[in-house]
Amino acid sequence: MGLVYADFKLVNHDTRQSVDIHALVDTGTTEAFVTWEVARQLGFEPEELSVQHVTVADGRRVAVPRLAPVEIQFQDRHYCTEVCVLEDECLVGAVPLEMMDLVVDPKRLAVIPNPAHPDGPCLRAGSAWPAPPRDRGA
Repeated sequence: MGLVYADFKLVNHDTRQSVDIHALVDTGTTEAFVTWEVARQLGFEPEELSVQHVTVADGRRVAVPRLAPVEIQFQDRHYCTEVCVLEDECLVGAVPLEMMDLVVDPKRLAVIPNPAHPDGPCLRAGSAWPAPPRDRGA
């Protein structure tokens, strides 16, 4: 499978500043990452940021700036979270994809809403559904 890119909108939840990004969708990445240029367009300044430790692809553990709260939007789906700053390019990882119930279509090399839930995201709760009734007599 080739590289998959998709268009997302990011919104600084506090100031409502927003920016459209074209991001690499990387299911091997946990969270979302943006460049300094995007961080500044969202209204974040380096001295205002907290730090998150991240293990990068070559195995190094690095401290990177963390931005919050940021809403990630894709079509009619959204997820409010923290994003981190890396220099290279914008990345959207597995957690935002799962929270917005998005899937990667390997044939079209595209991100799409989960076809099983066309009316909006559907989250999972617990390991089995429906949950067995509790024995209230004990």
